[in-house]
Amino acid sequence: MRYRGFTSLEVRAEDRVAWVTIDNPPVNTLDATLAGDLKAFTDEVRRDEGVAVIVLRSAGSEFFSAHADFEWSFDPSTLTALADPDADPSLNPLQQLNEQLRTLPQVTIAMLRGYARAGGIELAMAADMRFAAADRTWLSQPESLMGIFPGGGGTQYLNRLVGRARALEIVLGAGLFDTSLAERYGWINRAVPDEHLDAFVDALARRIAALPPGVAAAAKEALDAAEASGPVPDLTQEAAAHAKVYPSPDDVVDRLRVVMDRGGQTRDGEIHLERLLEAVPWAHRSSRPASQPGAPS
Repeated sequence: MRYRGFTSLEVRAEDRVAWVTIDNPPVNTLDATLAGDLKAFTDEVRRDEGVAVIVLRSAGSEFFSAHADFEWSFDPSTLTALADPDADPSLNPLQQLNEQLRTLPQVTIAMLRGYARAGGIELAMAADMRFAAADRTWLSQPESLMGIFPGGGGTQYLNRLVGRARALEIVLGAGLFDTSLAERYGWINRAVPDEHLDAFVDALARRIAALPPGVAAAAKEALDAAEASGPVPDLTQEAAAHAKVYPSPDDVVDRLRVVMDRGGQTRDGEIHLERLLEAVPWAHRSSRPASQPGAPS
């Protein structure tokens, strides 16, 4: 397969390893373009028996992926328009996308450099493994500062990786985690010195790709079955809970517009996103209107 025609991805497949590079300037926002390219790639690679391992990485060193597009908060219909008619209709489009990645038969590895927040780190959590450049990578789920919570699969993936108590700390504390703490919590597999990260992931990917056909897929199936609640996260419950906070009420949307005016989704604003979000005061909160499922993260 040729893996061409993408706008925000570059794909290079060799020796049974597909290197998938996210290139969606300025901060690799998970927007409609990137979501569409990722869906198209996963649709194609799922059928490619010549690829055994997929490595997801960023073209730049400052951002793996900043987060999902803030514009989806201003007009939720632009997110719901991305729904996959062939996927589980009870899931929102970002859950559908991340499950498309999580359930691939190939082994998937996220190689992290720079900031990976919200929808960006949810995408990485949908991969089988995560390796990060030590002291050059930062993880965060800052959605609570936006008046929502992780709704692209994040609560389910995170709980399995770090446990409920630490997941609550990450989700409600909305702090920025460095690689040392993220590794200790189990959010990432391992922090690797930046100068050795590429070689480490390359060697691991090639080692897995060289296994006899079917070994890796069978191992994934067995390990999934070992999870106490079964192999499939309960994303329908996450979607139902997320509908209580998104689409957001007007005061939350207005606050996010201020965040955008002050640098949201720009390089300078995203470097210190948590600080930027905290600097914009919350308006008086009224009761939330009834809403439909959806999940920008």
